[in-house]
Amino acid sequence: MKILVTGGAGFIGSHLVDKLVEMGNNVFVVDSLDEQVHTKKPEYLNPKAEYLFGDIRDKLVLKKAIEGVEVIFHEAAAVGVGQSMYHVEKYVDVNTMATAKLLDFLVNCENEVRKLIVASSMSIYGEGAYECEDCGVVYPKLRSEEQLKSRKWEMKCSNCGKIVKAIPTGEDKPLHPTSIYAITKRDQEEMCLSIGRAYGLPTVALRYFNVYGPRQSLNNPYTGVCAIFSSRIKNNNPPLIFEDGLQSRDFVSVHDIVEANILAMKKSNADYEVFNVGTGKSTNISEIAHTLIKLYGKETESRIINKYRAGDIRHCFSSISKIKDKLGYKPKVDFDIGMKELVAWGEKEEAVDKFEQAHEELKARGLVEE
Repeated sequence: MKILVTGGAGFIGSHLVDKLVEMGNNVFVVDSLDEQVHTKKPEYLNPKAEYLFGDIRDKLVLKKAIEGVEVIFHEAAAVGVGQSMYHVEKYVDVNTMATAKLLDFLVNCENEVRKLIVASSMSIYGEGAYECEDCGVVYPKLRSEEQLKSRKWEMKCSNCGKIVKAIPTGEDKPLHPTSIYAITKRDQEEMCLSIGRAYGLPTVALRYFNVYGPRQSLNNPYTGVCAIFSSRIKNNNPPLIFEDGLQSRDFVSVHDIVEANILAMKKSNADYEVFNVGTGKSTNISEIAHTLIKLYGKETESRIINKYRAGDIRHCFSSISKIKDKLGYKPKVDFDIGMKELVAWGEKEEAVDKFEQAHEELKARGLVEE
């Protein structure tokens, strides 16, 4: 079977390509090799896949990429919550408009595509789900600037104002994206599902939680927190942690993300559905920093700066009941083992720490508290 992976030279896409090739598929990759992510052509590219280094916004590239393809994994996207708030046009163009061009081609040009799997994101939820002892399950939106300035970090019930407890976030939670990046990921998901349903093209959206693992760029200061912290630690700089460090996320290995994609491709009961892909477990940011420092064997200590960033959420971790029940997904990579794998890879990689530069850019635009 011929399969297209957009963004297939990137962190998640390249692991997916390896698995698809291993399964005996004919894999075609389109990737623009964005300089912010790739300082050079990656050495890990699978020699058994075919590569076209170009942009799917280019109609000629798109036409060549889709020729003879039966399944598309749409992984290509500009990544970076903070940066998206001041490179608005770029993120909308690369994420929303590129997806629009892909879908426009599928509905207006002859092709053999029989399934589309799109990479969505937990960021489209905004804050996660919470439980109030008086009001039950609630979905509070962003904390007020007044609350953040008073250093009262935990979420409050939107009905009665009491402190609430984070609970697993299910796919039925209302979507409240808090950044341009998150809005464009919602765009990608909703456009793909809308076109899929309208034209009878089986489509699946996978909402990735915080993905970590080998091949995540250590030179991109707008990528995941594990890679950003790794870059800081490798350069003997302390990881800087906003708020009190107890904000939490769901950290999932790239290998489990790949497994979810393969299940979505194989199983027809995945069609026209959205699924969380995570571990169902919550880990706070301070623990991530502590674990990485220990594994890298450095003497540095993380620094909690007790400040906030515009649009940051407090807690969000996944409910994976739906993907377990419908697709048989089960995360296999234990957190400790996954972190050891990340560090073993990271120790061999060049890491240019650009965090301070990125932080100053955000501060100059008023997106970080002074």
